[in-house]
Amino acid sequence: MAQLAICGGSPVRTKPFTAWPIFSQDDEKALIDVLHSERWFMGDRKEAFEKAFAQYQEAEFGVAVSSGTTALQIALEAAGVGLGDEVIVPSYTFVATASAVALVGAVPVFVDIQPSTYNIDPDSVEAAITPRTRAIIAVHIAGRPADLDRLTALAKKHDIRLIEDAAQAHAAAWKGQRVGAIGDLGTFSFQASKNLNAGEGGFITTSNSELAQRAWSLHNCGRSPEGAWYEHPLIGGNYRLGEFQAGLLLSQLKSLDELAERRSRNGEALGNAIEGIEGIDTTEPDERITTHAYHLFVMRYSAAAFNGLSRDHFIEALNAEGIPCSAGYRPLYGEPAFTTRFAHYPLDSPYYGGRPDYGQVHCPVTERVCAEEAVWLTQNLLLGEESDITDIVTAIEKIQKHADALQ
Repeated sequence: MAQLAICGGSPVRTKPFTAWPIFSQDDEKALIDVLHSERWFMGDRKEAFEKAFAQYQEAEFGVAVSSGTTALQIALEAAGVGLGDEVIVPSYTFVATASAVALVGAVPVFVDIQPSTYNIDPDSVEAAITPRTRAIIAVHIAGRPADLDRLTALAKKHDIRLIEDAAQAHAAAWKGQRVGAIGDLGTFSFQASKNLNAGEGGFITTSNSELAQRAWSLHNCGRSPEGAWYEHPLIGGNYRLGEFQAGLLLSQLKSLDELAERRSRNGEALGNAIEGIEGIDTTEPDERITTHAYHLFVMRYSAAAFNGLSRDHFIEALNAEGIPCSAGYRPLYGEPAFTTRFAHYPLDSPYYGGRPDYGQVHCPVTERVCAEEAVWLTQNLLLGEESDITDIVTAIEKIQKHADALQ
């Protein structure tokens, strides 16, 4: 093979991968229809999308909100989580999973992940449960469902809530059931990178009518679904999804199955193709996962099979070959938001008895994964042709063959 691109050689790939977002004239028409409806506020698109997406995710109820972060916050409040409570969260996730907990006055309790799945480790969850624990947030990392059997059993055993953070898991399914309503509540994001995208937006799913009513009230200024406009039984904020975004999402939802099938097909093809490359693995299969959403394709890198080449240097070389990739998250408990002594609000809670000391948290699997193992490919790389998968594999093999040139 030719010299590595990072060393001045020709890259494996020069053409771009499939662009994201993907949109059509139908999407344009959906926005124009809202424009000409003159109902830019509290029209019929938001309600229609709530029904359509809840049905799609096999939940009885749905509430469309302004972002995935606010979806988490409202779900926690609807579940009764508040001042001084503990909520167990994975240490390997986006900051919103933990910041939403802090913003309702509760304390994030970080636990480790499974080395073979990168999802929250049920054993670590069980060890972290205390009398203060009110909820577990199970993040479906990369679109791969977490172990909902064990997590549901733990939540039931300890009489605590299970919230699914499905921000990356549109269309994902566990044992034939789509995620989001397997736990007590589920949350989704429609931020620009997500598999269902309106630039911003979020969603709460549940099949519990009481939780659904509370979530609806909390996102709509504390109103009641049956009450008068200026009747407010709860204190809530204005977190409603706008009509333009709802109209766009209704249109985008029509193509979700097609794109999900394409990601699944190409994700499985890439997984099969890298099986023969020593030092490159993906997360382990689980027959209970009937649909993987593949928001990310996660590779597990081993430097030993690449002549000791560090993960970060491997990522630089792969990017140079025309394959965009990244290292992904850092251990969330190490973020300045949780460690800086000047960042008092909202973790200094008199109801808890002092600021938690996250400097004492140690999740060895997360730390290894973040420092030397994880390599991410984004979902749009799985929306192209078979030749795209071939280029990814060829680039990895090229780097492995010439890894000694990077020492």
